[in-house]
Amino acid sequence: MTDPFQNILQSGNLPVNNLPVSSRYYAVGTTTIELADKRKVVYIKRRFIPPAEKLELITEHIVKKGDRLDNIAASYIGDPEQFWQVADANNAMKPSDLTEEPGEKIRITQPLGARIV
Repeated sequence: MTDPFQNILQSGNLPVNNLPVSSRYYAVGTTTIELADKRKVVYIKRRFIPPAEKLELITEHIVKKGDRLDNIAASYIGDPEQFWQVADANNAMKPSDLTEEPGEKIRITQPLGARIV
C-alpha cells in the first residue's frame, strides 16, 4: 500500500523521504551516485550537527550515577529514541560521554526550528 502523503509529495515533484519525521536524518535529503557498472545508488547525504549555541535552552539536567541518555531523552522530550537531540544540544560526537561523570550538566534544548507555544 502506498502512503497518500508520499503520493502528494511526488505529484508536486517535491523530494520524498521515507524516514520518519522524528529521524535525525529526515531533513538531510538524499543524492545519487553512479557506480562503475552504471547502477545508480541513492544514499542519505552527510548530516552536520547544528551548533549547540544556536539551539534554545529549555533546561539543564544534572547527571546522576546510572543515568542513560535514552532515559534522559524520554524524561525531557518524551521519546527515548530522541537521545540524539540531547547529544546535538551538547556537541557530543560520542553520546555516551555525556553520562559518564555524575554532577556534569547536560543541556536540554528545543530541536532546531521548533517553537514551543
